Amino acid sequence: MPSLSRRDFVNAATFAAALAGVPNCGSAADYPSRPIRLVIPYAAGGSGDQIGRPWVEKMSSQLGPTFVDNIGGAGGAIGTTAVAREKPDGYSLLLGNGSTQVIIPLTTPNPTYAIGDFRAIYRLISSALVFAIHPSVPAADLKGLITHARSNPGKLSYGTPGIGTGNHLVGEMFKRQAGALDIVHIPYRGISQATNDLVSGQISLVVAVMSVQLLQLSRTGKIRLLAVTTDKRLSGAPDIPTAIESGMPDLSYEGWFGLFAPKQTEDVIIDRIAQATRAAMAGAALQANYRAQGMEPDGDSSPGKFQRIVDATSASLAPVIKSIGLQSL
Repeated sequence: MPSLSRRDFVNAATFAAALAGVPNCGSAADYPSRPIRLVIPYAAGGSGDQIGRPWVEKMSSQLGPTFVDNIGGAGGAIGTTAVAREKPDGYSLLLGNGSTQVIIPLTTPNPTYAIGDFRAIYRLISSALVFAIHPSVPAADLKGLITHARSNPGKLSYGTPGIGTGNHLVGEMFKRQAGALDIVHIPYRGISQATNDLVSGQISLVVAVMSVQLLQLSRTGKIRLLAVTTDKRLSGAPDIPTAIESGMPDLSYEGWFGLFAPKQTEDVIIDRIAQATRAAMAGAALQANYRAQGMEPDGDSSPGKFQRIVDATSASLAPVIKSIGLQSL
């Protein structure tokens, strides 16, 4: 699991302290009066940028100058820690997800921030995880996969982007809810390598974020997509059933990315950002941008709705984390 070394912690704290020294011009009532920084806690060029940068472009016309600051490292923990220690004035925001806001605080020994150190503002996108199998696996749906796994204990394997990721935890949820299936977890450094090994038949299954690439591989018969983990079918892939429809009523999980601020940020600032974001998310171009990447834009989020999603994610993942021993909660 990602953890902060002493050096990483000192760097993050020093960075946060330096930025905290910038004069705070104006009050919450006339927010914003200076540029807004969106911290993406991952290296530039990844999925965080694909989500955060289009939002920043829209906010430049909605709220004024807004810019991205990529602070990668420790699986997202360094950038997230930096924002947690910022002044709660609305000028340093975080693009967070289930990993940074829930999994890391629950699984990292001596975490440098807690789930409650942030206020949720707006969920930008949701994403489904999908169960994808190699065509050699004789299963047309999840029920068939379960039957095959029970008949072949220890012979099937599933790939994920790593231990403690949402993908891994959902894979373990599936195994538990199906009756303690003996399917071996193979952690990779990223989902691309896992997908390549699935296509070549080196592993039987991947639990991956739905993407255009997976849909294309499915259409050409190189993999088979069995079920998605969302409560409803995806608009971009309506022929793929949900895990709930496939006979697993408790197997539900949505990935998400959204905006967060330090916990003491005032309501007037939180609401201002949320309102500007809702207006931006109503635009057809931004929605099309996210959908083209296999994501579902959320045009009806709010601070309260998003916080309930964060709480639900924590409630669903905490028992799984405990059961597989990632940490004693």
